[in-house]
Amino acid sequence: MFSADIITLFPELFPGTLGASVLGRGLSDGLWQLRATQLRDFASDRHRTVDDTPSGGGAGMVLRSDILAKAIDSVAPPTDPRPRILMSPRGRPLTQARAHELAVGPGAVIVCGRFEGVDQRVIEARQLEEISIGDYVLAGGEVAAMVLLEAVVRLIPGVLGALDSRDEESFENGLLEYPQYTRPQSFEGRDIPPVLVSGDHGKIAKWRHAQSLELTKARRPDLLGLDEAPDHPVPRGCPRT
Repeated sequence: MFSADIITLFPELFPGTLGASVLGRGLSDGLWQLRATQLRDFASDRHRTVDDTPSGGGAGMVLRSDILAKAIDSVAPPTDPRPRILMSPRGRPLTQARAHELAVGPGAVIVCGRFEGVDQRVIEARQLEEISIGDYVLAGGEVAAMVLLEAVVRLIPGVLGALDSRDEESFENGLLEYPQYTRPQSFEGRDIPPVLVSGDHGKIAKWRHAQSLELTKARRPDLLGLDEAPDHPVPRGCPRT
């Protein structure tokens, strides 16, 4: 079973959105487990201090290595096979491939950073894998940890009802997902593309693949090994009539 341990200064934030909808149902049904640990519980002073000023000077505070190491060791002894992850803007970008790797594993220990960062020595000593959810900076790692877990947990067998619904999602086949439509047939002068209501599944599959390819070329050319996006916009596939 996938078991996640979160080390955070704000354990009350969890499960948060992870406790809602199909993910929350999977949590209640025992398809995966989640536990949040308060980092301050491992501080030794009466003020429960977990940070200190950065060596060499500079603004902000840094999470102490000794306190964070104690917290990690309490939830994941040396024999624990789960990867230890630090949510960090300087980490490797989270990918669908990495989410799949984590989903088939035993779980993860996730450290939520705060302040200016984490003492480098505990990152090295506890072999923390730094993962980023994007090229921006958040106030802390809690929201990032939820993003990581949502990407992973939805891939666990049984959490989502229809496995086929994942097969053509963005990044699953190296392309962005094609546009989706549903009723009404006409909305503010825009109609559902005729091919989608033709009943010809072969043509529908070809149309969807072409749309995925065009979207990927325009928005994420890097997925196709291209240097930059073309100047022309992506066809919407539903011209105004």
